[in-house]
Amino acid sequence: MHRAYQPILPCGNKYLQQKWDKATYEEHKKKIQTAKPVIDTSTPATYGHLHLKLRKLKLDQERLSVIERDNRLLLEKMSYIIRTRGRIDNKNEYKAKSLNREKRERELLRVSQENHAILERIMKCKPQYKVQKWNEDWQKAKNYMNSITRYPQGLCKLQDQTEKKIKITPKREKQQDNDLKDGRPTDKPEEKN
Repeated sequence: MHRAYQPILPCGNKYLQQKWDKATYEEHKKKIQTAKPVIDTSTPATYGHLHLKLRKLKLDQERLSVIERDNRLLLEKMSYIIRTRGRIDNKNEYKAKSLNREKRERELLRVSQENHAILERIMKCKPQYKVQKWNEDWQKAKNYMNSITRYPQGLCKLQDQTEKKIKITPKREKQQDNDLKDGRPTDKPEEKN
């Protein structure tokens, strides 16, 4: 039988080549039978926490406990009203109590003492700025400005003071405007005594 076998590739021994090819073929058939599909078509895995929602159960239980407590308190109030023949107790004798009032008072006292100490230190501290030196520097700066300006400031102040003393009458003002238009020199305005 091995003599009639025609191998695909040239070989030295037809008998051995037939055995090897047969073994390879059997292995190939076995792989095909045990091959798994590439696409997973099985049902998805089920997780317990998706079906049994413990958080929701816990919230429901807490809500029910709150409702039960409120019902019990309401029942106690109703039984008290029935026992006491329905008297109305509308007096509010409750005094507001703060658990940390003393601590807040101590803290406020401490802060006010610190502020007072800071204020005392500020009042005792000598100033760092010297106003006299500032004035001297300003006088020097004014001297420099006067020396480099075209019209010194002293002249401007004198001119401002003289303009305040002079009063221009309405007629005189119209005449000055007309003279300016005609190009004639204007007279000096009258001075007020």
